[in-house]
Amino acid sequence: MADKTETAAPEQTELPSVTVNDLVNVYNIIDLASKRGAFQANELSSVGAVANKVKTFVDHVQAAQKAAADAEGGEKADVKDDKEDKGEE
Repeated sequence: MADKTETAAPEQTELPSVTVNDLVNVYNIIDLASKRGAFQANELSSVGAVANKVKTFVDHVQAAQKAAADAEGGEKADVKDDKEDKGEE
C-alpha cells in the first residue's frame, strides 16, 4: 500500500470578534433575564451597571456609524435602530 501523505495548508484560525449587534444582543439578554427575575436583589446594581455600559457603548457606536453613513450620502447605512432590534415600532 502506498502511503498517501497530503500536504495540507496550515489552518488559519479566525480571531475572535464582537460586533455591535452582538452587544445589542447582550443588552437584550440582560434586559430579558432581569424581567424574568433571573438576578437576585444584591446582584441588580452590578448587572444594571454592565447593561448601562453596554447600552451607552452601542448607542455611541450606532450614532457614529449613522453620522458616517450620512456624511457618505447614506451609501453604507448599515445601522439598525434599537426599536427594530427589540421588535418595537
